[in-house]
Amino acid sequence: MVKRVIKRDGKIESFEIKKIVNAIDKACNDGLFIIHDEDLLYDMIRMNLFNSSEEMTVEDIHDIVIKCLIEHGENEIADNYSNYRKDRNKIREKKSNIMKTIIELGKETDRDNGNVGNNFSAKLLRIASEANKWAMLAEMDKEMAKHHENGDYHIHDLDSFNLTVNCLHVPMEKLLKEGFNTGYGTLNSPKRIESAAMLSCIMLQSAQNDQFGGVALPDFDIALAPYVELTREEERKFFIDAGLEVNEEYVEKRTLYRIDQAMQSIICNLNTMHSRAGSQVPFSSLNIGIPRGRNDQEEKDSALICESIIKAYMNGMGKNEACIFPNIIFRTKEGINLNPEDEYYYLFELACKSAAKRMNPTFCSLDADINLPFYENGVLIDIMGCRTRVADNINGEATPIGRGNIAPVTMNLVRMAIKAGRGNINKFFEILDYMLVESEKNLLYRYDVLKKLKVSDLPFNAGQHLMVGSEGLDNNDNIEPLLKQGSWAIGFLGLAECLTMLTGKHHGESKESLELGLKIVKRIREYCDGAKVRNQLNFSCYATPSEGLSGRFPVIDRAKYGVIEGVTDKDYYTNSCHIPVGYNISMKEKMEIEAMFQPLCNGGHIAYIELDTYPTGKQIETIVSKTFKHNKGLDYMAVNFHIKYCKKCGEYLEDHEEVCKCGCEDIQGISRITGYLALDERFGKGKKAERKDRISHENGNRVYKSLD
Repeated sequence: MVKRVIKRDGKIESFEIKKIVNAIDKACNDGLFIIHDEDLLYDMIRMNLFNSSEEMTVEDIHDIVIKCLIEHGENEIADNYSNYRKDRNKIREKKSNIMKTIIELGKETDRDNGNVGNNFSAKLLRIASEANKWAMLAEMDKEMAKHHENGDYHIHDLDSFNLTVNCLHVPMEKLLKEGFNTGYGTLNSPKRIESAAMLSCIMLQSAQNDQFGGVALPDFDIALAPYVELTREEERKFFIDAGLEVNEEYVEKRTLYRIDQAMQSIICNLNTMHSRAGSQVPFSSLNIGIPRGRNDQEEKDSALICESIIKAYMNGMGKNEACIFPNIIFRTKEGINLNPEDEYYYLFELACKSAAKRMNPTFCSLDADINLPFYENGVLIDIMGCRTRVADNINGEATPIGRGNIAPVTMNLVRMAIKAGRGNINKFFEILDYMLVESEKNLLYRYDVLKKLKVSDLPFNAGQHLMVGSEGLDNNDNIEPLLKQGSWAIGFLGLAECLTMLTGKHHGESKESLELGLKIVKRIREYCDGAKVRNQLNFSCYATPSEGLSGRFPVIDRAKYGVIEGVTDKDYYTNSCHIPVGYNISMKEKMEIEAMFQPLCNGGHIAYIELDTYPTGKQIETIVSKTFKHNKGLDYMAVNFHIKYCKKCGEYLEDHEEVCKCGCEDIQGISRITGYLALDERFGKGKKAERKDRISHENGNRVYKSLD
C-alpha cells in the first residue's frame, strides 16, 4: 500500500487520498460532469494503490487514477484530469524558464503595452514585471493559476496583483483648492493659471506612481476656472501698483495669452514627463466640455479653459507632431453644446476640428440612457480614456471623482464556445456561468490580498486622501475602505468569434446571432449585479480594451484546438462586443448594434468609426451628432484614421505616401490602439494584425495599407 509520495522536486510527503479526490473534482469542473457510481470508482483506485509499493512518484499515481477513470467509463473526466496534469506541468516549466524570459527582455521589450519603449527603465520594468507575475501565480490557488495560464480568463496586471490598484479619477478641484504634499514638501493652492496648470501635471504624475492604470482629471475645465480670475486680478494689479487706470481690454488680452501658455505647458508636460514606471508618460485623460462655475464669469472662464486646451492639443508639439497624451474626452449635451443654437456649440465645433486633425478628443454623450439619470442628479460622468467608467456606488455617493477601477479580470468567450461546440447554446451558458463564478472568486481573492496594504503603500493616492474612503485614515491603517469604493470588473473578449463558433455568424451578420450576443452580455451583467449585492462591492460588467490580451488568447486556443475558420484563424480576437474590424458594415448599422451593448457594460465601453483618410471637422461633427441623437444607448465613441507626419517639418502625409514634400523620409505614424493613441511601431503582434484588417466604415477600403 502506498504510504509516501515522491514529489517532482524530490521531496517526500505522506500520501493523502483526499488530494486525488480534490483533483478528480476539479476534472469534473466542479459539477459540470457527474461520476456514476462514485464509490465504486474510488474503491478501484484504492485497490490499485493497495497493490502498489509504499513509495510512488506523483506521475505513477496520476497514471493509476487515469487508468481507473477510463476503466470506469469516465473518458471525458479522464481527459480533463490528464489535461489538468499537463497544464500544471506547463506552468512549472514556464516558471523554470523565467531566466530565459529575463534574458530576452534584456535584449528588447515586448509590446504588451503600447506606451512602453525599449530603454533601460522599460526593460527593468518588464523584467521585474515577469518575476512578480510568476510569484503571484505560485502563491495563488492552483485552479486560479490554471485558468490564467490556460487562457480561460486573464488576470490583468498580474505583476501588480499584490502591490496596488488600477486607475483613478483624481479629485483635481479639491487638490487645487487645498494644496497637497508629494512627499518632499507642501504645494499650496495656486494663485494664477500657470501654477494651477503646473500642479495639475504634478498631481497626475504623483497619482500615476501609486497605481498601475490610468489617471484622469475629471471636470478639468471647471476645476481650473477659478484661477483665471486670479490671473486677471494679478494683471490688474500691475496697473494699480503703477498708479495707472486699469485697461480691461489689455488685461483680458494678457489673461488669454497666459491661459494659452499654461495649456500648452500641460500638453508638453504630459507628453514628455517619463514619470510612470518603465520610462512611460502617465496614462492621462482630461474630461471637458460642460462649462460651469460659481457665477457667470467663472462659467465663461471654464469655457475659456476648454477652448484653450483643445487648441493647445491641436497645435501639437514643437514641430507640429501629433500628441499621444492626454486623452481628451469631450462631453456633449443637448441644450449646452451639441446643437448650433446651444451656447457652447462653438466648443463642440472646435473639438470636432481637433478630432479631425489629431484623433482627439473622443466623445461622451451625457444624453445617453446610461448617463442622463446621473446628469439629472447633478453628477457629470467622467471617462478614463481607455474606456473605464465608474459611476454608481453601493457603498457611498455615486460619483466618478476620487474613484476608479480596482482590478479587472477578463473571460475568454471564444474558449467557452469552442468547448461547448457548434449549436450547443445550453452547454455554452453552463460554462459561462461556471467561469463567472471563477472570475468572482479571483477578484475576491485579489480583494483579500490588497486589503492587507497600508495607506503608506499608496502614499499619495491614499495618504493625501485622493481616494474616496481614505478620509481619516493614518499611514498604518489598511486600505480596505478604499477597495469598497472602486469597481471590480468582470470583462469579456471575443464576442464576435464566440458567436461565429456557436452559430456560424457574428452579431453583425445575423439577427439571431445579435440576439444571442445580447443574451450573453446580459448574463454577465446580471451576474455582476448579483455579485455587487452579494459581496457589497462594486462589481461591474466590462467591455475589456484588450491590448496585449487580444493576441494572447488566440495563440493559446489555436495551440489547443487548432485553426477554426472565423474563430482561431487570426492572430487576435475582436475586442469585447465590437463588430469585427474587417467586416464591411455602414457607420449607422455598426453604431446601432454596438449601442445595444454599451448600457450593459457599466464598467466601461467604447465604439469606433474607422475612416481611410483625414476627415474634416464637419464630417466628425456630423458623425458624432447623428450617432448620439440616433442611438440613446451609445455614450462613448471615437473616430479613427491613420495619422502620418514628417518628423522634420511636421507636414501630414496620406497613408500611401512615404516621402514628405520636403524630401524627408523619416515619417511617423500614429494609430488608436484601445482608446488611447500609440506610435505605429509600438503595437504588439495581436494589435498589429487587428490594425491591418481594419476597413473604413464609410466605403469599405482598407485603412492601413502602408503598414503591410
